Amino acid sequence: MLRLNLAREPYWLDLGLGVRVLVEPLTTALMVAARSDPAVRGLPEGTSDDEIAVIFGKVLADRAILDWEGVGDADGNPTPVTPEGIAALLDMWPIFERFQMGYVAKGLELEQEKNASAPSPTGATAGAKATAPRVRKTAKTARK
Repeated sequence: MLRLNLAREPYWLDLGLGVRVLVEPLTTALMVAARSDPAVRGLPEGTSDDEIAVIFGKVLADRAILDWEGVGDADGNPTPVTPEGIAALLDMWPIFERFQMGYVAKGLELEQEKNASAPSPTGATAGAKATAPRVRKTAKTARK
């Protein structure tokens, strides 16, 4: 069942390492704006999926992150949220991965829920269907 969050209020997302960010809910408008950003649209043909993910993640974070806690300058003083700061924060792999999984992936999961297909069962033979007719064992056939 798809659960709608009608409140549409910013929320805190824990990114680990003592860092948490206040983010806007991931809406269609936010995704469209990020996809339309010149940094994303201007990517040359042949850009790898990994490079696209990093650039798109940073563009989305720049639009979504409103505030943060646990982020400081070289002297340990709290620093304000800036585009350069967001980019530097997401250059740290564990932080980027947490942002991708905790924020971006949740939005993409909703995108996939539009698909009418149910998820496939897991396992080596989970999707396999029997093609031979099944013989029902009865007391008569079991004794043979």
